[in-house]
Amino acid sequence: MLIDDPSQLGWGVWLMIHIADSTLIGDLGFLGKPDRIGTVKMGYEVLSAYRQQGFAFEAVEALVNFAFTQPELKRIIAHSPEDHVASIRILEKLEMQQIAKDENLLEWELKLESR
Repeated sequence: MLIDDPSQLGWGVWLMIHIADSTLIGDLGFLGKPDRIGTVKMGYEVLSAYRQQGFAFEAVEALVNFAFTQPELKRIIAHSPEDHVASIRILEKLEMQQIAKDENLLEWELKLESR
């Protein structure tokens, strides 16, 4: 992908590595670079043994901070199941706003102008 389009750098998958034991504990990232109106979709997952320890929030916060240093970005979208309390808490701590609900899935956004 990067060979075909070097501008994709940073807009794909990132890995979460637990430094103390050099273990891959999860991944996160975007579904490609911002679209024509400056929106990206973000997702993340942490292995169950490493959940509820702050790793996901730390990684997602760093990813969001990176993204908003990119001049083309205006908005980040994320989704979470409505019953996934930990994921919802992460999105709320990032000050994302819930903007829609589709069956059991919540849609969240964070706009550059609200930061």
